[in-house]
Amino acid sequence: MEILLKSWKEAEVDAFLVRQEVFIVEQGVPAELELDGFDSSAAHVLAYQDARCIGTGRLVNLSAKQAQIGRMAVLPKFRGKGVGKQILRKLVDLAASRGIRGIILHSQVSAIPFYEKLGFQAQGDIYDEAGIPHRNMMLSLANSD
Repeated sequence: MEILLKSWKEAEVDAFLVRQEVFIVEQGVPAELELDGFDSSAAHVLAYQDARCIGTGRLVNLSAKQAQIGRMAVLPKFRGKGVGKQILRKLVDLAASRGIRGIILHSQVSAIPFYEKLGFQAQGDIYDEAGIPHRNMMLSLANSD
């Protein structure tokens, strides 16, 4: 498996195919909500196996010290094999390299245990996002200057 960092221009086709299958087809997220204004400025991490994109995630800088991870998606048959963990670690490492001190993400409630294993802590109440229960999660990068 290969984990690559790409701009939206480089990642758009592959990332959207994964996000379309996971969010739009599998989870029923309205297509018009899937693409937003953050993709073009985000850093995208994509996982490839045998030249096929099997997972994706993005990092959006919200300020000089805070970023948001989002649009994490792994194709169904590749889940539970460490793909999401590798994507998330790459995104966290990228944030740390940029001097980010805190990362936020909107986790689907079913994915909270996945993020907790990698150090994220749930905060606040559960809310609805695109018809799916979510909860905010935070990760402090104490070693960032």
